[in-house]
Amino acid sequence: MAVAAATGQTKLFSELVGPVPVGSVKAGGALQVPFIIWGGDMATFYANGGLKTKPGTLFHKQGLNLNLTPGDDFIQQVRDYRTGKSPFLRGTFRMMGQASEVIGSDPRTKGVVILQMTWSAGDHMVAREGIKRVTDLKGKTVAVQQGGPHIGMLDDVLKTAQLGWDDIEVKFFDALTGPDSPPQAFRDDPGISACFAVTPDMFGLCSDLNSVGTGAEGTVKGAHVLVSTAELSRSIADVYVCRKDFYDANRPLVRKFVAGYLKAAEELVDKRAAHDTGKRDQNYINLLNQTVQIYTEAVLPNADEAHGLLLDCTFAGYPGNVSFFEKEGNLHGFEAFQKSSLELATGRGYAKQKMGLFPSGLAYKNDDFLKYLKKTEVVQGERFRAEAVLSEIEELSSGGLLDDRTILSFTINFKANQTEFSAVQYAAEFTRVIEMADKFGNAVVAIRGHADPTKTLIDLIKAGNAKGTLKRSGTSGNYRYSLNGQALDLNNTSRLVDAIEAGDFDGVEDYNPRRTMQAALNLSRKRAESVKQSVVQYAKGRGIGIDMSQIQPQGVGIAEPFIAKPRSVDEAGQNMRVEFRLIRVSAEVTQESDFDF
Repeated sequence: MAVAAATGQTKLFSELVGPVPVGSVKAGGALQVPFIIWGGDMATFYANGGLKTKPGTLFHKQGLNLNLTPGDDFIQQVRDYRTGKSPFLRGTFRMMGQASEVIGSDPRTKGVVILQMTWSAGDHMVAREGIKRVTDLKGKTVAVQQGGPHIGMLDDVLKTAQLGWDDIEVKFFDALTGPDSPPQAFRDDPGISACFAVTPDMFGLCSDLNSVGTGAEGTVKGAHVLVSTAELSRSIADVYVCRKDFYDANRPLVRKFVAGYLKAAEELVDKRAAHDTGKRDQNYINLLNQTVQIYTEAVLPNADEAHGLLLDCTFAGYPGNVSFFEKEGNLHGFEAFQKSSLELATGRGYAKQKMGLFPSGLAYKNDDFLKYLKKTEVVQGERFRAEAVLSEIEELSSGGLLDDRTILSFTINFKANQTEFSAVQYAAEFTRVIEMADKFGNAVVAIRGHADPTKTLIDLIKAGNAKGTLKRSGTSGNYRYSLNGQALDLNNTSRLVDAIEAGDFDGVEDYNPRRTMQAALNLSRKRAESVKQSVVQYAKGRGIGIDMSQIQPQGVGIAEPFIAKPRSVDEAGQNMRVEFRLIRVSAEVTQESDFDF
């Protein structure tokens, strides 16, 4: 299938919308509320009983009368919002940022963000073979939907890699999925190195989140998920926005709409979990079937797919909304998203000037919430089982699989025997770690301390010579070694470590490479732990809380030198480093929680 020509240019959002007069929201009758194809909107269907409010449903009991209408054409949503056909907008926060100048140009239509619905865990950046880390995107072509939910995700990916939009070539497509979409372009044009895709398209390209396409069964050979919101879990925030004039005149109604949605989210979290254990809840089954009917089988073939769509979203819930709108120092809260969204809108040419949105302003201590909802505790424990995480990282390291699970890595160097790391010297790196950990809420940052192997090599040679087990031949600068009659390459660190651990150099009192290697390991652990504590203290000083379980120190010792056999002090210095790795970890090491906040 041929894909329509793409453009690498953004347009002012006002040009996309066109000249649309501002009208008043119609009084009386059902309120028009848009929805999009996303699992979080299933809570809206559940609360409403379908597209029209049904008796006995959560929204009906709240005194609401709603007419849910398709809103995947966000530009048309904005037109309806301006004319007064609907007082609501439905999209991601970054989509609201793109529209901010259009809706903020009239005091009546200024946007109030009334609800954070969910975080996405079902959006993905799929890349071709050879692109292993996000830093490999430099100079490559990336396909993304124009004005869609993945614009903000791409911005986050680039920032994480410390790349700018000018470092890549962007091709925009009109559709999110199907013809004239990034996934279809990725199939048809080998010059496109990466594309953005929702879960069904990702499955089609590479079969699943952790697999590589083989070219069979419709997959693309070498295609794999480079970044997913399964890890980049604080990138796509789904929200509802309300017109300022309607919000001011109908705040109790808006609060009841928000409370009804949060109640639906509470109930669906439990029903979804029960469904995964094999329990059949007829109301839940009805919702799945209803969602298939609403989205059509062409988009969502069956109830199992509808369940999967719901699994792809992480509800914010009441605790998440309180945190999003009211928690100070929240790097994934309203103020942070407001700033990044407006910078993205003006920086990419969707808007000429920054016109901000308003936070909800809802009284979360109101009885409409506290006496209505059950899950209102705003206390979040540690996300990961720390010991299990460290065990998994060490297993990946020993098995040679750590690179496959690494999304991004960078290092800092230090002086010999250094064990303290000042924020004055490393503020930029600490900030990067803190922001990276916050955005990638379902990934782990491993702080891996490394040591230089030079002293261990010296002791190994002297001990081997003293025992007579190590032989040297050749000339100076080109020596060759053998251990017990077999060739021994001093550049093969793994082989050296195995020989030391096997006791091949034990028994020489003055030279003990086993002891030297252990001392290097202990020092590297101390460095890693010191860096973690420095990062935590730096974050605390900025009023930012850190999930201690997400940042894991690990001592590597001499096992992974940058230069295996240093020939100078400068080369030895390159081995003395602390490495930060952003790592995908298995679900088994993650603590289950109802909401993410």
